[in-house]
This record gives sequence, structure tokens and C-alpha cells, in this order.
Amino acid sequence: MARLADYFVVIGYDLDKRVEGEGQGCILQRFPEKDWEDSPFPQGIELFCQPSGWQVVPEQQPASFFVAVLTDINSDRHYCACFTFWECLDNPQVTGCRKADGSRADEADEEADVVQPARVFAPKSLVLVSQLDYTEVFRNCLGLIYTVHVDDLSVPLETVIGNLLTCVIPLAGGSQRTITLGAGDRQVIQTPISDSLPVSGCSVAQLFRQLGIVNVLYLFCAALTEHKILFLSSSYQRLTDACRGLLAIMFPLKYSFTYVPILPGKLLEVLSTPTPFIIGVNSFFRSETQELLDVIIADLDGGTVTIPECVHISLLPEPLLQQTQTALSMVLDPELEVADQAFPPQSTQPSALKIQDKEIRAVFLWLFARLFQGYRWCLHIIRIHPEPVIRFHKAAFLGQRALMEDDFLMKVLDGMAFAAFVSERGPPYRTTDLFDDLVANQVERIRQEESCPHKVLNHVKELAEQLFKNENPYPAVAMHKVQRPSDSSLNPTQNQKPFPVLDEVSVQLFIDHAAAKLKTAPPVVKAEVKSMVPSGPPLGDTVDRNGCVMANSARRLEVVRNCISYIFENKMLEAKKLMPAVLRALKGRGARLCFTQELNQHVLQNRAVLDDQQFDYIVRMMNCTLQDCSHMDEHGVAAALLPLVTAFCRKLGAGITQFAYSCVQEHTVWTNMQFWEAMFYSDVQNHIRALYLETEDGEQHSISQQQDGSGSRKDISALELASEQSRLWPTFGKEMQAELVQKEESTVFSQAIHYANRMSYLLLPLDTSKNRLLKSSGLGDVESVSNSYVTNSIAGSMAESYDTESGFEDAESSDVANSVVRFINRFVDKVCNESGVTNEHLKALHIMIPDIVQMHIETLDAVHRESKRLPPIQKPKLLRPTLLPGEELMMDGMRVHLVPDGRDEATGLMGGPALLPAEGAIFLTTYRLIFKGTPTDPLVGEQVVTRSFPIASLTKEKKISVTAIDQYVQEGLQLRSCTFQLIKIAFDEEVESDLVEVFRKHLHKLRYPQHVHGTFAFTVGQCGKLVVEHKTKDKNQSLKTLSRNLVKTAKRTIVRQNVSRKKYSPPTWENRSSLQSELDEDEISVSEEVDHSVLTLSSTIRSSDRQTMSNVVERACCRDYQRLGLGTLSNSLTRSKSEPFRISTVNRMYSICRSYPGLLIVPQTIPDSTIQRISRCYRQNRFPVVCWRNSRTKAVLLRSAGLHAKGVVGFFKSPNTPTAVPSQADSTSLEQEKYLQAIIGSMPSYSESSGRNTLSGFSSAHMSTSDSADKLRQPKIGMLMKQVMGVKEEVPGTFSRGGRWGSIRLTGSGALRLSAYNPDVGPRLAGFESPQPNGGPSEPLFLRQQKAFLYIIGDKSQLKGGKQDAFQQWEVVPIEVCDVRQVKNSFKKLIKACMPSSVTADGFLRCVEESEWMSLLHRVLQVSVLVVELLDTGSSAMVSLEDGWDVTTQVVSLVQLLSDPYYRTFDGFRLLVEKEWLSFGHRFSHRGAQTLASQSSGFTPVFLQFLDCVHQIHLQFPMEFEFSQYYLKFLAYHYVSNRFRTFLLDSDYERIELGVLFEEKGERKSPLVCKSVWDYIDRLNKKAPVFYNYMFSPEDEEVLRPYTFISNLKLWDFYTEETLSEAPSYDWELRGRQERAEEVADKPDTSAPVTQRRIVWPCYDNLSKVMPDAISKLLQDLQSLEAELGQTAERWKDTWDKIKMTQRTDAKPESKPSFSSSLLMASNLSHQRRSQGVCLQESAVGPSLNLGLDCEGGATSTPVPGRTSTSTLYSQFQSTESENRSFEGILYKRGSILKPWRPRWFVLDKTKHQLRYYNTRQDKECRGFIDLAEVEAVTSGSPMVTSPKITEKAYFDLKTTKRVFCFCAQDAASAQQWMDSIQSCLSDA
Repeated sequence: MARLADYFVVIGYDLDKRVEGEGQGCILQRFPEKDWEDSPFPQGIELFCQPSGWQVVPEQQPASFFVAVLTDINSDRHYCACFTFWECLDNPQVTGCRKADGSRADEADEEADVVQPARVFAPKSLVLVSQLDYTEVFRNCLGLIYTVHVDDLSVPLETVIGNLLTCVIPLAGGSQRTITLGAGDRQVIQTPISDSLPVSGCSVAQLFRQLGIVNVLYLFCAALTEHKILFLSSSYQRLTDACRGLLAIMFPLKYSFTYVPILPGKLLEVLSTPTPFIIGVNSFFRSETQELLDVIIADLDGGTVTIPECVHISLLPEPLLQQTQTALSMVLDPELEVADQAFPPQSTQPSALKIQDKEIRAVFLWLFARLFQGYRWCLHIIRIHPEPVIRFHKAAFLGQRALMEDDFLMKVLDGMAFAAFVSERGPPYRTTDLFDDLVANQVERIRQEESCPHKVLNHVKELAEQLFKNENPYPAVAMHKVQRPSDSSLNPTQNQKPFPVLDEVSVQLFIDHAAAKLKTAPPVVKAEVKSMVPSGPPLGDTVDRNGCVMANSARRLEVVRNCISYIFENKMLEAKKLMPAVLRALKGRGARLCFTQELNQHVLQNRAVLDDQQFDYIVRMMNCTLQDCSHMDEHGVAAALLPLVTAFCRKLGAGITQFAYSCVQEHTVWTNMQFWEAMFYSDVQNHIRALYLETEDGEQHSISQQQDGSGSRKDISALELASEQSRLWPTFGKEMQAELVQKEESTVFSQAIHYANRMSYLLLPLDTSKNRLLKSSGLGDVESVSNSYVTNSIAGSMAESYDTESGFEDAESSDVANSVVRFINRFVDKVCNESGVTNEHLKALHIMIPDIVQMHIETLDAVHRESKRLPPIQKPKLLRPTLLPGEELMMDGMRVHLVPDGRDEATGLMGGPALLPAEGAIFLTTYRLIFKGTPTDPLVGEQVVTRSFPIASLTKEKKISVTAIDQYVQEGLQLRSCTFQLIKIAFDEEVESDLVEVFRKHLHKLRYPQHVHGTFAFTVGQCGKLVVEHKTKDKNQSLKTLSRNLVKTAKRTIVRQNVSRKKYSPPTWENRSSLQSELDEDEISVSEEVDHSVLTLSSTIRSSDRQTMSNVVERACCRDYQRLGLGTLSNSLTRSKSEPFRISTVNRMYSICRSYPGLLIVPQTIPDSTIQRISRCYRQNRFPVVCWRNSRTKAVLLRSAGLHAKGVVGFFKSPNTPTAVPSQADSTSLEQEKYLQAIIGSMPSYSESSGRNTLSGFSSAHMSTSDSADKLRQPKIGMLMKQVMGVKEEVPGTFSRGGRWGSIRLTGSGALRLSAYNPDVGPRLAGFESPQPNGGPSEPLFLRQQKAFLYIIGDKSQLKGGKQDAFQQWEVVPIEVCDVRQVKNSFKKLIKACMPSSVTADGFLRCVEESEWMSLLHRVLQVSVLVVELLDTGSSAMVSLEDGWDVTTQVVSLVQLLSDPYYRTFDGFRLLVEKEWLSFGHRFSHRGAQTLASQSSGFTPVFLQFLDCVHQIHLQFPMEFEFSQYYLKFLAYHYVSNRFRTFLLDSDYERIELGVLFEEKGERKSPLVCKSVWDYIDRLNKKAPVFYNYMFSPEDEEVLRPYTFISNLKLWDFYTEETLSEAPSYDWELRGRQERAEEVADKPDTSAPVTQRRIVWPCYDNLSKVMPDAISKLLQDLQSLEAELGQTAERWKDTWDKIKMTQRTDAKPESKPSFSSSLLMASNLSHQRRSQGVCLQESAVGPSLNLGLDCEGGATSTPVPGRTSTSTLYSQFQSTESENRSFEGILYKRGSILKPWRPRWFVLDKTKHQLRYYNTRQDKECRGFIDLAEVEAVTSGSPMVTSPKITEKAYFDLKTTKRVFCFCAQDAASAQQWMDSIQSCLSDA
């Protein structure tokens, strides 16, 4: 029973305490005057009566009523019902009685000084304070008191108030109580059936109507996750109702923070409190709530909820949120569902407000039942007596519900409301309510119905009915009877009398009388129905449907079980094979739990002793299991492992045992206090359960017999047991109760000691001296989850890496001890206080803990000492890489893991085995960075994985942290190379971090040497003295001497070259070798003729090299100039005037231009002095020089840099020519013009038309010199120009295709399709008709019939300098070139696309497109094709872009390659690169960032871009190139590798200065070390057809015109291919060595048939080696057939040429049965067909022939798939047969059964690796052979019956895999010789 009202208070306006118009209220009277003991009088009640402030008003206001809620210090709520009316009073002071801002009386305020009303009205409040919330009853009671007062009813007010204060009603139970206050009134109060359910009236429905579903859900989630919520409304009662409604939907959780439904204006600062709250404020104060940054504001009147930006509300997890919204909308708006129906049902009205209110609450009740289902299974009961103490295991609950990641539930479970929920609803024996029933008995129903909204709605309605019945147990309520004031008193005209002062005594009498009555009355005993709270279905079942179970999990569990049983059965090899699969499986929860269960079965009496290997495996699996556990251990895996880590151990020595816990410490879960608490409570619960089960089994034996079998008691859960005990508790005697309490307390205490030990096990590292790692441990932080315990994951493996002899051991270990003691103490304090351990015991624990820790440290020291003595773990043996001759190891291999990157091929994701991750070592040599190791997956464990790249190609190195499979986060490095390799490694724990730093420093030093002499090309095979040598020499001396001798020798050489070489046509294959020897003789003879007296060069140019001069001339590419007929080196007197060009030596001292070669081709008429002046107009002094001439049209190609942007002034500022005399600016530009005129004058077309520079003259001259096809071809140039310059006009007419044309496609109407990919190909021409900048006519620029003699391709921004000819003799084509920065950035993106460091969301093709690499190629090719077309139509072209060494070089080289077939041969291409790239000064060192100085400029692959363009052309014209694609890849790899000196330094000047230019050919001292890449290629070409293109079938004078659109370009496979079985295949010596090493290691088994298949793995095997292209394959087949027939194998070149010749002479190629006729027919195809290319795979025979480069050419295997024979194509390169006969002679061979021994002539062939036999010595036909690869042994034999009668020692046997051959030599000595020869042949292989 409870009082209906505790206090009645009258509060009035306090006239004496007005401050600046702000009034105050004061309590006039209160009843009773003494506080009740159980409910003290609330303070500050006068503020809450008038929340907006006390003030008087000029007009009477209507009476108002609202209920405010006050919370006292004990968190009890007091409901203050305030009834306010207005009384009239005189206005003695006209000022100060109004509120300063006059908000209530604006008009009065305006006239403040003029008129003041004589009367004002002041508020007076009647307040009822109660602990019960009966709003309507309070409204009626206070209204009645007011009515009695205003209507002067006969009842004394004291009586009414006395009755009100003495009215007592039951709290709950569903009874009806009728009350009367003695004024003829009657009210019926209905008490709710259950007082645990909130009473909401209509407040919830009202709240939803005001704010809407989504807004209320936001508020609901915000309240549960402890945010601040503020309601605004102009109605106080609505504020209270809204707050009440929000609290009602939170049931069964209770709000436990600040709750003030109506906050007075004076207390607004409360809103800036840091704690969460639910507060209501009048809208009047809205402006003052604006600056609140973290408060969610709900405006009830406007229906809005405002959430500040900084506030993040965690919403309900899906699908719950969606389902809740659906259910709510069906309740609130049932018409929504049928709104679209043609015949909507009649009755779809929402329920009445009262019912709707309960339906909404029912939805939330249903929601909570789903959120909290199964919560009782996660309760730990840690004490039963005297009071139950219960804790909730949050991690287990979230883990089983698979909601670990859910922010909302996590916050709710951490909140105070849930803590109160657990303490209130946790006890197992109490009264239950609707929620308990729902969460226990209806979970199944909820789960089945959740997906069907209508069933949910039905359920909701059932729940709503129960809620409604709880509030209104009696539907037929007796009539209320309460008087209201009469209308006249509500609107009084005359003055009302004020509310009287009441007689306190008479009211007190009523109260005392009632109190006395209560004392005498018998106590009302409400029988509380307590019962055991049902737990509901366990959680396990509810989770499986969430799909957390991994696929084929049963199979995985089987693997885990098998592996563990193998370990304990000591089948270590089997276990090792399963290990990776097990480690992968342990990612899944099921497998981890299965693992712990399996291990449990191998523990006997808390101990399991293992041997070292078993221990390692078990620890490794434990670590892997724990690695994926979060710090909360939601699946209980760490909890299950905790007893096991203290059980498994190994013996280290006498009496020293190492337990598994010392190896599994570095997991965050061990440092998480919450984990330890949950574990502790779980164990305590088990022990307490056991405690009571024992007592019951002992004492109540009879009971357990009655229940079906004694075993059934064992199944009782701890909560059920606790419930039973709580029921029995009152029946126990005092002693019994005390004994039970003491027993429980001792149980908890003993567990606390046990846990102090356990925690010290897992928190103290094995090596306590490693405190520096513990500094950041965060043990000082209770909630810390940092991973600080770095210990030996497998003991001993890193023991040596820490210096334990530091001498600070004691101090450090004590530090560790202190932090661990502090952590354990904090834990013990917390759990012991919560579980009621006595203070004495707690003190004892605090004394014990330091001793436990210290003792454990001592034990660990011994273990640590012993573990150091263990042999290190058996890790895979480190494989040594094969090194090149001259390559040396800089750092020995460091053990690392090669981790998978973003490419899927090697990880097994795309099928095939997982080659990565692999374990091995990283080696740093002087030349390369090499990883070599084996995959960790045992299924491919015997394969070798290699990744390597030259150090010089490293573009980026960065530190990363890597998580390997069974390891923890490790230090790692990611290294990218511009040869398209990515090495991503994680260092093994045995590698110290300072060693890693040393490695990085060495790497950096090698990558960026101080000087070019530090590069591998120089350091290989040399001592390092060279570097210093060059600094003291006089540079000028060398140049003077050089220039003095240059002309003399060059003339001589050129004359001799003319004699010896005749015409330079592409050499055919037949005379390739003879030509080579001729060249060599040539060089020798030149050097003999040199006059020694003049060779006084300084040592920088290596005076020892006698071929210097000849080389300069060769280097200056005079050979090429001769071939092109571009001039001679003769002095001016003898110079033939008919030659238009001459070779000028003006730059012989490199004084004009340092980056140009010494000899240049200039017009005959231009003297050297002019050249000096002209050069200053151009950037870097790179003036225009001729580099190629079209043999047909005699048009020339020139190259230069762009003009100086500075214009005229720049002409005088040439840094390179201090001696030049400045001349006038205009004369310079005149000379420039003369120079161009001289070039034009050299063209035959000009000289023929000279003197008549008219339109007609020009055209006729042109027509006469060019073939008729040019008439048609000419307009095409216009189109090309437009394309290059970006003009998008249509060109009328269609054009035929001349030559091989690939780059423009025309639609039928001739409209031009421009590539849409890159719009800014060149500047847009503003319009065709505008006047031209060169002053020419304004007709369409490129379509006029008159064509210029010279086109200057220039950068549009640089074209202001050159004045142009009025007669249109030259013309400028302004284009935009790609900047070097663009190339650099594009390449970076391309590298990332081809070698992503991690898996990216963007696809590969998207990344390639974004890199814009293809559009850059497109641009370069497009300009090149334009220039080719110009030259082919008879106009000369000058490429004058940027500094003349990047894009210019690309364009000029491509133009020559496309126009001149010579450059498409080996010699020609070499010459092209030497001439245009090396001599003309492309800055290889600078662009390749080869030294420290150029490091900052970064890597810019201009040359690679050129090679890629060549590759694109090669793809479109596969029959035009003598070299294969492999040749291009080879160059692309080695131009950045720094293995050769060819591509070092930036110009010939620098090369001469360093003395490296002329040594390449001269030095033959060390044949193993090639200094020039060209020599290397030549040598390789003599041995193997790697670089030869089998489809080479050129047409004479063929000009190529490739398609250049992006859609026609293909991504080069050089960027994407990888062969993990070997390093990149471009260092050929390595390949030969590797092959031989492998063959010696294990001889292949050849018993299988020849067609045996072989599995080919992408990215592991070299596909072109395993599956050679058609032609190599046919040649090999041919060779093996010849061998089988015993014929001498022909050289492949002869075979090839024979077929080619027959093909050419044969009239009908179809009839020829030759194998390659179909291929060679292609040479007869039309241009159109051939420009598309013949569809044959690129002939990369290179990788397929593994020939060593050493002289004897060791035998290697042939790549025919399945063939294990080691015969090779080598014989095809031999000139005489004798070379193939290593040893020969007569042997008797035993025939088959019953056949006699016969003498035969045997030949041992070391090269072919065969033992062949012939009938006689003269016989040319081989009768058979024995493949030595099949030979297993050579042993002495013994004579048989049929054998020839020779000494016994002459016999020997040859045992092969198939049979045994018996031989007999002519005597013992020759038998021994034979055996030795065969043996040596075998060992050589």
C-alpha cells in the first residue's frame, strides 16, 4: 500500500523578492509540515511550478495543470502535479513588477512610462507531491480543491486536503479503489496488475503522432546508447507525456540518467552537463538551446528531430530495424498496405488511441525479446547466498549472436540501463512478468514469424491486449463524479477572493488520525508469487541460420582432427603436409572450438608432456587459433585454451619444464581485463554449482533417487540450482546459512588465488629482461588491448637476438613484475569486491600476489636459460641463388616470407597450387636483389620460387607491416622495380630490425651510387681503384688530342670501309658469321695502320686502346651516313660540289653542343662558323642536323631541340661557347633562315623547281619526281596533320591506301574518326580560314595543292622564334608533346596497375586505362606516322621538340624504323639505337636515376616507351622484323639493369671523358664479362636462335604505316608476365647454370613414354619453354627424327633457308607438302592482309633453349613437352661433324638372346649426350644410340659363354633405366678409357 499524495503545497508569488522584474515563488503553506521518513520533501519545488519564471500579468489567464517529475538523491522519482490559477493584486510599484524583456506583456511594456494598470494578476500554484504517477486523479483532486475555493462550496478545504493526504491505495495487483475527498465527489483508481510494467496511457501513441516512426526510432536508439535528448514544446503536459512515452518503449530497460521532463528556465545550464539526459524545455527557450553541440533536439510541436553533425547514433542492426519499422507502420497506418488496392477492405481504421499505444509498446517488447533472446544463458551466478550476485558475459552473448561488429548492441550491453536490467532480472528466483515469459517461451514463435509481417502483427496484438489489460483490469469502470467550477467562476467579472490560509492543525489531525489507524490495522501481506525464471532455448541453435558456418566445415574439422592425431601419434611428416590446410581452417570458429576439444582429449591429469617437434606444432596451432580471436574472445576460444596452455609442456632439462603458455603470450586477449573477469566468473560459477551438487547428493540422497536416476541432477544449470537454493534459503537455520555463506566465500577466494597464478603465467614474458618491449604494454590501462607481449612464439628461435648481458636485468625484470602485479591487483580488487570476499582474504591476496609473480619469474629464468640451448627450429634450408660471373653477394641471405601481392595468379585463387606465400631468403648482390625459397604449401613444397630484379631498376622501397599465415604482424618491405617485378617480403622473427636497416642502407647505396663508376657494369670483375683515378687528369688535353686525330683517322677508315663493305644491305643469314669475322679483321687492320706518334691521348681515353679513332668514326655512325649517301669526310678543297651534305667536324671538341656526337651531317653550303651562331637559337645548343635520307624521294629527316623561348636575347647566352663572337640578332635569324634554305636546296624536287616558285611550278616539280600514287596519297597527309594537331573537320573524298597503311580509318564519307580517348593530341586550330601566322594565304592550311618542302614539327609553345618563308617553302606543324612529368606519372600508375601491392577494387583494365600509358604511345606513334608520310611524299621533315633528347629521339627513331627496312634487322636496329639514342645524347643516366645526383629526378622510361612503340609495330607487321619480341624485352630489361655499360651516362662527351666509349670492342680479356649489350647479343645469337624472328620475310623498300588508335594497341606482355620457377629470363648464363645444377641434382626418370604430359602452371612455368611456338617445335621434331634415323643433323638455318628457297622458286606453293608452306605463303599475301599480321604466336624461342654461354656449350635439356632427353639443338650450330665425336672406337656389343657378340663402331657424343653406333667406321648412317640421360651406372662386367675370348678386364656394363648393355673392348686399357669417358660425360651433365 502507498499514499496517494505525500505532500500538498500552496505556492504563491513572492512580492518581497523581486529582482529587476523577475519575480520568485515562495511556499505559503505545506502539509504535512514534517517530512515523511520514507519520502523527504523535494527541494526547489517552487521553480518547477512556474518553469518559465514567476511574473505578474495585466490580464487574468486560464488555470493550467501539468505534472513535473523530480528525482531525489536516492534516484526515486516524485511526481509534482501543479495546478496554477491567477489571483488579482494591487500594483503598488509601477516599475519592476514586470519581466525585463516584457515577453508576456509587450503592449504594456511599450507604454511602461506612460500608463501602468492599477491591478495585475499573480500566479498561485496548488501542488500535489506523490510517488505514484496518476495524472488524471491528480488533475481531478486539485481541480476539486480549486472548485471548492472559487465556488464557495460548503465543504471546508481542510477536510478535502486532509482526506487527500490520508488516502492510501495498493501499488499493484489489479484492484479497484474508490476514493472520495468529502466534497460529494467519487473517483475510481485502477491499479495495474504488475507494477514492473510501465503505465503509459496514450503517451506513446501521442509521441509517434507528433514525431513519426523514423524520428522516434532515432530517439529510442539515442536513449539506449546514452546520448543527450532534449524535447521542446510550448505545452508542459506534452513534454511530460513525451518523456513518459519514450521511457515506456524502453521497457524492460530502465532509464538511469538525468530525467527532467520539465526543466525550469533558471536551470538551463543543466543542459551543458557531460552526462546523458532526457530533458524537456519550453519552446520559449529555444534560442538558448541553439549552441548545444552534442544534444539531439526533438521539437514536438514541429515534428522534427535535429541530430548535430558530431553525434553519431548507432541504429538497430538490420534486419531488425526494417522489421520494426514495418510493424510500426502497420500499427499506425494500416491503410498504407491496401492504399493501392482496387477494392480496399472496409475496416482498415487504426485502433483507438489507447489500444494503439499498447500495440506500439508491444512492437518494442517484441523487438527487445529478439535483441535479448538467450541472455539468461550468458549469466554467471557467482554468489547465491546471502544475496545472488550475477554477472553478464557480454562477449559470449555477442559471439553467439554473431553481432560482434554491431555498434548498437555493443553500446546497449555496455550501458547502465543494461547493468540495472541484469541486476534486476538476473536473479533466478523472483516474480516474473510479460517480458520474462516472452523471452523464454516465445522465442521459437518469434523466430518462425519474423519474416511474415502479418503474423508479427497478430503476435503484437496479443501482447498489446496483455499490456492493455495490465493497465485496465476492469473494463466497466464505475462513473467518476468530480465537480468542476461553474462557468461564472471560471470567467469572473468581479474580483475573486484570494485562496485562504488553511488551518494547519485541522489538516494535521486528519493525518495523525489516519496514521494511528494504520498502526492498529493488521499488516496487509501481499503474497508475492515468486518462481524460478525460465531460461528459454539456448543460444547455440539461433546462430546457425546466420550463415556463419563456413562451407564444407565438416571436412575442415576432419582435417584438424587428423592433424592433431598425427601429431600425437608422432607421424610428423603427415602432420606437416596437413599443417597449412589446418592453419587455414583455424580461421573458422567451428574449427577453433574443435581444436580445443581435440586437445582436451590428450590431457591426462592436467598434464601432457610432448617432444620438441610436437610442442612446436601444437604451439603453432594455438597461436594461429588465438590470432583471429578478438581481444574480447567472443567465441570462448581463448577461454577454452586457457586450461590447455598450462597443461601442454615439454621437458627442457633436469627438472625444468616449459609450458605452452610461455609461447602464446603475444595476443591482445590476455591483456583484456574483461576477458579475465568473464573467465573468473565462469569458473566460480562452475565451482559453486559443484559445491551445491555435492551437498545435495550427500544429504538429499533420497530425493535424487526419486527423480529419474541420480544422474539427472548433474544436468541442472547453475541458475536452476541457485533458484532452488534461494527458495530454500528462508527455511535454513542461522548456522546453516552462515556455513553456506562461508563456503561460497572460500570458493571465490581459492579461485582468486588460482587466477592470480594463471594471469602471471600469461602476462610475464619468457625473457623478463625484454622490458623495453613492455614499456608500451598498456597493462596500466584496464581496457588496453595493445599487443605488447612480444615473446618467443616458439621458444628459442629468437633467444639469441636480444642482448641479455646488459647488466640492468634486475631493474628491468622488477619493472615487468611491477606492472604485472599492478594488473593482477586491480583484477583481484574488482572481482573480490563484486563477489563479496572478506577484507581479510583480500589483504591476504594482496600480500600473496607479488610472491606469486616473483616465484614465477624465477621459474621462467631457468626455462629461458634452457630454451636457449635448444637446437633452433628446423626451418626450410635456405637455397643459394646462382650468380652471374663477376656478381658477388653483398649481404648473406636473410630469412623472409615472400607475401602475395595484388596479383592473383600465384596465390592459387585462379586455380592451381598456392605458390605464395613462400619461405626463403632475400639476397643482395652487387647486381640483383634475389628472393629464392619454397612455397609454404606442402603440396608444392618441392618447387622453387624465385623472384629477382636488378638493383638499378628499383623504383620504390617502403616499409610495411605484414601478417603472415601463422605469424603475427611482422616488419616487412615492399620493393618495386621498373622491370615490372614486385617483391613484398616479411622478415622472419630471427632477423633483427637493425639488420633490416643495414639491408636497406646497402640497398640504397647500391641503387644510387655516388658516381656512375659505382654501377655494376663498372664494378663487375674489377677492383674499386678506378673511381678515384679520373679526377686528376686534364680533360681538355684529351679532347684536343682526340680532335687532332679524329679527322685523319676517320678519313682513312671511311675510305677503307668503302672498299671492304661495298653496299650496306641487310646481311642474310648465310653470310652472317662470315660478315662478323670480316668486321673483326677490319678492326684489326685499321688499328695497325694508325700512326702511333700522334696517339698521345691522356689516360682518360685509355691510350692503350689502339682502335680509338676507328671507333669514333663508327660511333659517329659514319657507316650509316655512308649507306644513306649523306656525305663524306673530305676537306673543302677536294669536296665534291655535287654532294648536298657533308660530315662536319665542328663539334669534334664537343664545344658547340655537348650532347651531340663529334661528327654531324650538315648542308654542304653552310660553313662551320655559321653553325656556331645558329646553335645558340636552340635549347641546349642542339641545332638541326640531318639524321636520315629517303633513298627514293631524297627527302631528309632532321632533328633538333625546340627554339629558345626567350627569343632573340637567348641567342647570345650560350653557356657552351665562350669564344663565339656575338653578332646582331637579325643576322642570326637570317643565318637560321639560310640554314633551312640550304636544307631545302639539297632536295632534288627543289632544285628542279627552283627559279619558278609558283604554285604550278611546285606542283609540276612534285609530280615529276614522285610516283603517281602520290597524287592520291597527298590529301591523306592533311588528315594526318589534322589528327596530330587535333582538328576535327571533315575531309571530302575517299582515298586509296598506298603502301602499308595502318593508322587512319575512313568512313564511307571520308569523315575522320579521331581517338576519343585523348582529346588533347595537339592544339586546336581556331579555324581553317583564318590568316596563317607565317603570313601565307588563308586558304585551308593542309589541303592546299601547294606543299611545303620542309615541315617543322614543333612544340606549339616554342614556335615564336623561327621566321617563316613567304613562299611556303617550309611550314610549321604545331603539336602538343607529352611532358616528361606526364610520362613519369603515367609509368607510376602503369606499374601499380600491373603489379598492385594489394587486391584492388578497380579492375586491371580500368587501372591500365587510368594510367594513360596507351594514350601516350598513341600520341608518339601518331606523330611518327605523320612524319613518315611527309617524307614518303617528298617533303623533308624537321622534328624540333622539347630539348631534343626525349620525344624528338622517339619520333625520329620510329620514323626511320618505319621508313627503312634496314633498321628492322639486327645490325640496323643496333645502329639506330647507337646513333639516335646514344650518340645524340638521350640522358640515360638522368632519366633512369642511375646515380645519387639524379635520384631526385625520378625514373622516366622514355626509352621503354620507344621499345613499346616498336613492339606495337612488331605486332602489326610480324614479318618485317628480323628480331623477335624477345629481343625487345631483352633490351627493355637490360637498359635499366646496369649490367652493361652501353646505356650508362648521358652523352658521348661524358663517355669519352670517363674513357668508356671505346673500350667496348677493344677489351677481350675477360670473355665472361661483356661490357656492351650488343656484343652479348651477338655472342648469344651465335649460340641460340633466341632473338631471331622465324617469320622474317621482308619486302624490299617497304614503308610501314601502323594503326595508332588506342583500340589497335595491345598491352605489352613484358609488363605482366612472370616466371616464378626462375628469375626473369634475360640473364642467360644463369639459365644454363640452373639447368645443369638441376640435372646433376636428380637425373630425370625417362622410363615414361615420350608423350608424357606435363602440368603447366601459369606464372610459375615459362610457357614458351614448356610449349614452344610452332616453328621451334617443328625444327626440334625434325632434329629428333634425324637422330633416330642416324642422320647427321643439319643446322637449323640451312633447313630453314632450303624451305624458303623452294617456296620462292615453286610456282604453286599449295602443292608443296612443306610443313611451313602455309606460313611462308604469307609473303605473297596482299598488303591489307599482311598489315593485320599473321596470327602466329611470338617466337620466344629464347627462353626455350637453355644454352650456356661458355665455350664448350654444356648440354642442356630440350623443351619438347614431356621429353626428358637432353639432346639439344646445339648440333645445328656446329660447322664440322668431328666436333660431335668426343671419343670413338670399336666395341663388342652383346646382342639379344642367342645372338652373338658383334664388333661395332661406337661414337661417344658429349654434345648430343649420346652413345651412337655404326656398322663400320666409314658408315654414315647411325644404327642406333643410347641416350646418356637414361644411364644410371657404368660398372665392370664379366665374360659370358658366347663372349669373345679377351681378358676379363676388357668387359664393362652400361646400366640404363630400361636395360643393361654389355660391352667388350679390345683390351683392358681401352675398356678403362671408355668407362672414364662415359663417366666424365655423365658428370658434366
